[in-house]
Amino acid sequence: MMTVALVFAIACFSVGLLVTLWRLVKGPDPADRILALDTMVINVIALILLYCMWLGRPVYFEAALLLAMVGFVSTVAYCRFILRGDIIE
Repeated sequence: MMTVALVFAIACFSVGLLVTLWRLVKGPDPADRILALDTMVINVIALILLYCMWLGRPVYFEAALLLAMVGFVSTVAYCRFILRGDIIE
């Protein structure tokens, strides 16, 4: 039963990843694209964690944690670039 739930969750997050990819391509302004990139990072983290649970190996948790930190910093940097034109003051 756990395998069926994991496969269903992986399918749902994969569909969510495709929908946010569409929003990234068709976004009318930069704010939509920034939100789409941040949502894609969250979906990829969820897919990594679900895959880790499916395999039963805890090594992928560290990869998800690193991706979460890099995703947050990149979102903040991209927002600052859009607002101010530079990242480092």
